[in-house]
Amino acid sequence: MQLLLKGEAVNLTRAKALNLIHAVVPAADLIKAAKDWIKGGGKAVAPWDEKGFKLPGGPVFSKMGMQMFPAGNAIYRRETYDNYPAARAIMSCVYEGLQLPIDAALRVESRYFAKVLRSKEAAAMIRSLFLSMQELNKGARRPAGVPPTKVKKLAVIGAGFMGASVGYVSAQAGIDVVLVDRDQESADKGKGHAKTVVDGLIAKGRMKQEAADAILARISATADYNVIADCDLVIEAVFEDRKVKADTYAKAQPLLKPDAIFASNTSTLPINSLAEEFKDQGKFIGIHFFSPVEKMMLVEIILGKNTGDVALATALDYVRAIGKTPIVVNDSRGFFANRCVMRYISEGNEMLLEGVPPAMIENTAKMAGMPVGPLSLQDEVALDLGLKITKATEADLGPNAIDQAQKKLIVEMVEKQGRFGRKNGKGFYDYPEKGKGQKSLWPGLAGLQPKQLDPDTLSVEELKQRFLVVQAVEAARTVEDHVITDVREADVGSILGFGFAPFTGGALSYIDFMGTKNFVALCHAFEKKYGSRFTPPKLLEEMAAKGETFYGRFPPKKQAA
Repeated sequence: MQLLLKGEAVNLTRAKALNLIHAVVPAADLIKAAKDWIKGGGKAVAPWDEKGFKLPGGPVFSKMGMQMFPAGNAIYRRETYDNYPAARAIMSCVYEGLQLPIDAALRVESRYFAKVLRSKEAAAMIRSLFLSMQELNKGARRPAGVPPTKVKKLAVIGAGFMGASVGYVSAQAGIDVVLVDRDQESADKGKGHAKTVVDGLIAKGRMKQEAADAILARISATADYNVIADCDLVIEAVFEDRKVKADTYAKAQPLLKPDAIFASNTSTLPINSLAEEFKDQGKFIGIHFFSPVEKMMLVEIILGKNTGDVALATALDYVRAIGKTPIVVNDSRGFFANRCVMRYISEGNEMLLEGVPPAMIENTAKMAGMPVGPLSLQDEVALDLGLKITKATEADLGPNAIDQAQKKLIVEMVEKQGRFGRKNGKGFYDYPEKGKGQKSLWPGLAGLQPKQLDPDTLSVEELKQRFLVVQAVEAARTVEDHVITDVREADVGSILGFGFAPFTGGALSYIDFMGTKNFVALCHAFEKKYGSRFTPPKLLEEMAAKGETFYGRFPPKKQAA
């Protein structure tokens, strides 16, 4: 059951130990081994076709079966919230099949398979996580006519957690990396991050010492900016502050070699405004990594209005070299992923202020298919960082650009209660000291709610839909704003970047499979009840009137072979 539900590959040694295979022989001896097996009494009849065959684990209704299925059902619910028809079908096949003769059991299985294959979940996941992802990984958005580029040496300015992680994944891919920071101690600390990662992998038996040594040998750390003179690509990963970034650019620009590309790993500041500090804007681009870099597969490449094709091609080739999936987006505050995920976080805060019990907020978000609840996600990102971003947005765009009630909530949490999130052990959750039990929701949250609603009066289905609809409608706005110009990137980006319910196929597929008309009707119902954040953009209204889908109206361009 584990093998069927997880679908993990097993090596030969483990397969033999599990009795999935009976022998491993050299290729040259295959025929001889087969003949010897026949001569030694090998049978053409499979064990389950023998008369009187008994199941090795006993029948379904035996003691063993009763230990397996009730527990299996509970685990299935916990892991999938019944959102994945294939997992349910697998369990049903085994449960029903074990009570039937093998031929009837195989017929049952083929029917379940046909049913799953025709489900919208299968269609959505195959399109986004298999076809689209492969196309993007192969460079579907690479500008034609630019010869392949290779980043041999990379400089990362800013060796904090993000910069150090970017350096590590690059060195792991065989690129020479130099970490630059304001002093030697900070730079060395960045290299120390790589050592911590490889030591952990060695301890788990997932990396050999030689491989670890080779990675560390490719990383150097310094406070001297002159080292960037022979780098093909320079990535700036300094603090999210315009002045700090502008000072970095002023220092770095005179040292760049003529064909070097300069990238900013900003997560919130618009690339066009940062590019103003840069003389040759054609060589300036955004490369936005997600934290933790080692695990997150998505990288957002942000085009400024003057970014050139060579800069884009170099960024795409680099992201491909480090084994990540790139999406190309046009500049806007928050780009694509952060724009959508901020809506998710805000919806959680909105529910908290409405009086929805915090546990219900977290659970319904996970039931909707999100990997973590919105309150938990804010703790991971850090509440004080969230407050900093809110204040910066307000300073840039005025008080109407942010939700004042939510700002008040986070100010209370951070400035009055001293709760910064996981990093100081207290946020929306209380975190135990290392290795001492589970995190739990902070009991004081109830005191921050203007009122408390009775959970039995709330619709779980509606709460689930609010989380997905608010993100999907923002994804549709990014298409209308020309931030997203390829629908595949919105879908793949939403799943890989912030875990948008994978069974939907991504934020735009969620709309397409629901039907644009139905989606817009749902938006209007929520708009009436909860406000303008659910207002569908003009583009969506127009598509609903014509019965169009995103993939129908904006078909992805096929790459020339």
